[in-house]
Order: sequence, then C-alpha cells, then structure tokens
Amino acid sequence: MTRSVLVLAHTGRTATADAARGVVRRLREAGVEVRALAEEARELGLQDVRVCDRDSGAADGAELVLVLGGDGTILRAAELARQSAVPLLGVNLGHVGFLAEAEVEALDDTVGHVLAREYTVERRSTLDVTVVVDGEPVDTGWALNECSVEKAQRERMLEVVLEVDGRPLSRWGCDGVVASTPTGSTAYAFSGGGPVVWPTVEALLIVPISAHALFARPLVTGPDTVVAMEVLPSGSEAVVACDGRRSRALPHGARVEVRTGSDPVLLARLHEQTFTDTLVRKFALPVEGWRGAKERADGAPPRGVAGPL
Repeated sequence: MTRSVLVLAHTGRTATADAARGVVRRLREAGVEVRALAEEARELGLQDVRVCDRDSGAADGAELVLVLGGDGTILRAAELARQSAVPLLGVNLGHVGFLAEAEVEALDDTVGHVLAREYTVERRSTLDVTVVVDGEPVDTGWALNECSVEKAQRERMLEVVLEVDGRPLSRWGCDGVVASTPTGSTAYAFSGGGPVVWPTVEALLIVPISAHALFARPLVTGPDTVVAMEVLPSGSEAVVACDGRRSRALPHGARVEVRTGSDPVLLARLHEQTFTDTLVRKFALPVEGWRGAKERADGAPPRGVAGPL
C-alpha cells in the first residue's frame, strides 16, 4: 500500500517555501505520495504532489499530516487532521511553537524519522462548543487550545454569568472569559494569568480576562465538567472564538456551552521529552545551578542523603 503524507506550510515566506519543496522532494524520492492543498501547492511552488481540496477530507487515509510553520499553522492543520483521525507532526518555523514537535534546524532528521516511522502518537483533549440563542442551539464548534467569549464593543465591559455543571458560579464585568484545554494552558489562558497545566492532566480551565470582581481567579475543573457562559444585556455584545480562528457574533442573552471534546487531536512525537523540558526550552527558563539527584555507581544514595525516610 502506498504511503501518503499531507504537507501543510505557512505561505508567504521564502524560507518556508524552500523548506516545503525540500521536504516534498525527499518524501517523493522515498516513494511516499505527498498531498498538498491546492492554494498552498500553487503559492509554494510544489511539484509532483496530489492536490487536495480543504473541504473534501484532504487527510483521509493519510499516514501523517506534516506541518511547517508556527502554532497558527499547526492549529489550521489540526482542523484537517482531527476530522480524519490522522496524527499531526509540527515543525516550528514560527516563534514559540508550543505545539511543534521539532525545530526547523532538525528538519532533515525529522523527515528521516517520518520515513522510518520512528514516532509515537499522543492524544490531546479538545473542547466541544455549542452556541445557544433563545433556547435553541444555533452553532457548534471545537477547539484544541481554547474557546473565548470576548466583548464586541471596545468602550463597554462584557457582563457574563459563569455556570458550572448547571449551577451559577459568578457574574463578571470583564473583557472576556477563556475556557481552555491543558494543551491551551500555555496559550491565551496563560496570557490571562491562568496556570500551566501538564497536557497529561484531564481538566478544563476557566480564566476570566481583566475581570472587575472580587472573585475572578482562574479555575481548574474536571474533565466531565460542562461550563456555560451567558452574555447579559447590561454589558457589551460578544464574540465567541475557537482557537482564535473560527468566530461568530453573540447577541445579548446568548449562551456558550463548553465541554471536553468527543474527538481528540493526535500529535506525533519523535522524542521522549518531558513537558518540563519543553517549558524550559520554549520559555527560556533559568535553570543554571541545578545539579539533580544523581545515583552513585555503587547504588548508595547521593552524598548528603541519609537513605530511606
């Protein structure tokens, strides 16, 4: 059976186009079918690829979605990877690139790992989002990082009531509220003062943005929690956005319900790197002076450690 990889890349940059063409060439030389979206194939100058339409299951039946770009490009690729249940492997050509597994400097090695099938697959939880107006569901969506409800009028606060598991928790005058997955805890939720949550934790985060209230702390709820945000007529109308990509206006009285998603995003992993190391690398955290607890060759505890408590 012919192997097939969908390649997506950030367009508009010469370096990205060069990298994408090099990846396509190497995959094709190894006998792998390469797919690309029609617009990207044209803008990047990709040759000898199977041109796909975004809305026709571009990743269906593929082995992998290989993404060259930053977190924005990876989030765009996640839409295709998730609907086809195909793993996504990101190569960072952006800035922080928290969702990326590899850096552009290691692109050749990354393609080598793909060709050798030397990767594991990790499940990342998502959010399912339902918009309710006048008691009727009018729209649905999903997010890998977060769903945000934000004010639509700059000059007015958003007035919102937060509901958790069918019970009202608090009313906030604020700029917005972010409901986040653990994966998204280092994105918008982090900028709003939320905690960093390890991706292996099953949880749903709630972070009010610039809330004028005594009780406006970030919250971490369970994976089965259902969160609802209701837009009150005393404040601004609102906008709901999923991963900052898909959005719609919310009138007064609208309700946004958020729960753990039914379908995860699959991320391909090349290295057994801990999330701690990822945080240190991406945020350039200072760790100078760390020595760690190294076990002695004779099996005795490290010096200064008496033994078992």
